[in-house]
Amino acid sequence: MELKSIKRVYFIGIGGIGMSAIARFFNERGVTVTGYDRTSTVLTRQLEAEGISIHYTDDVNLLDKATNLVVYTPAIPAAHTELTWYRDNAYEVVKRSDVLQEITRDLFAITVAGTHGKTTVSTMIAHLLRHTGYGCNAFLGGVSVNYDRNFWSSDKAVAVIEADEYDRSFLKLSPDIAILTAMDADHLDIYGTAEAVEDAFIQYTKNIKPNGTLLVRFGLHRNSDLKATNKLKYSLQNDAANVYAQNIKMENGGYIFDVVQQDWMICDIKMHIGGMHNVENAVAAITVAHLLGIDSDKIREAMEAFKGIKRRFEYLVKKEELVYIDDYAHHPEELRALITSAKTLFPEKRCIVIFQPHLFTRTRDFADGFAESLSLADEVILLPIYPARELPIEGVTSEMIAAKIEGPAVTIIPRDKVVAWVKEQQPELLITAGAGDIDLLREPLKELLS
Repeated sequence: MELKSIKRVYFIGIGGIGMSAIARFFNERGVTVTGYDRTSTVLTRQLEAEGISIHYTDDVNLLDKATNLVVYTPAIPAAHTELTWYRDNAYEVVKRSDVLQEITRDLFAITVAGTHGKTTVSTMIAHLLRHTGYGCNAFLGGVSVNYDRNFWSSDKAVAVIEADEYDRSFLKLSPDIAILTAMDADHLDIYGTAEAVEDAFIQYTKNIKPNGTLLVRFGLHRNSDLKATNKLKYSLQNDAANVYAQNIKMENGGYIFDVVQQDWMICDIKMHIGGMHNVENAVAAITVAHLLGIDSDKIREAMEAFKGIKRRFEYLVKKEELVYIDDYAHHPEELRALITSAKTLFPEKRCIVIFQPHLFTRTRDFADGFAESLSLADEVILLPIYPARELPIEGVTSEMIAAKIEGPAVTIIPRDKVVAWVKEQQPELLITAGAGDIDLLREPLKELLS
């Protein structure tokens, strides 16, 4: 697959956050881009406005039969009619990760992997490189609030790529700088065991290009197994790491802090998004910018201008009497970090968490962890499980989590009843969390609470 020779490309599942970034990459290079998705969304409508033709019916009469390349997402069923037709007719059919593999070969690649934090760290790095004038091509798993985009291009032969562990797709990448944020168990429907998840992340670090750099979060299990010619450890504030934050102060729902390494230091960095875990994410991003030789004053200015990522500790309403935060958290550790950070920033406010479990397998595997994290809230509303690509599993429901929560009151209600429920309350600190269609509540709740 020679990227430069491709004139037409067809995407099956073009509306996915990762797929749409690659579609935009080709479209901005003058390639004819078309595609299919199951439903029209804000993102697909943006793609159409950018000149990409999309249809929403699985129909071989609508696909592009003159295309050079077909790209599909693993979320597409194997028996999908269009996908089957292209394969049966000997077209070049590849996964999204195969395209990213070629991009990492062609460009200086900065890849961010980990079960948590990868979207935030990759978006922070891409923002720092763009805002400071260094330049990069950004392939992100979330939408940057600064630019309302999950992709942007540059003449600079540098790519910042979110490296997704689902389906082991990140093992195809060849980074020059690899970041690893976490190795917690997840996607056990794919990997089977927590050890297999760890093994995959270890393999990811072995794919770093010769003389490349690994930046890894301090304290990870099996850290000693992570090999690289150049290896740096970052931390929130543990001075045993190579680089860390100190003098952290909370201010108006954000933070001011210094980033320290043995031979350099950047003081008084202001960050206007919440979450102590995001200070640690910023340490990683700032370290990458420093490795690339970007001036400290420019890094400081860029961090102060950073507005965050949609659905990553995103303030939708922030008033003295009421704060509403929306987050993509769909793993117990992400929920723990989200709720802990919110309650630390707003300790006087009663915290209500509305959570939608994502996947039957994940709920089955981590019900205890979800319950433990949600027990940190003052009240919990659970939505039914969002199935995504899965069929129901007998006995696996939101009640599994509810029965294990200790402390806060717990209610299970359908998504379409949530706004009416909130209207009857007087929330002080409200959090919506989950990776399913709970995001459809964002605007109605924002309108109600504003």
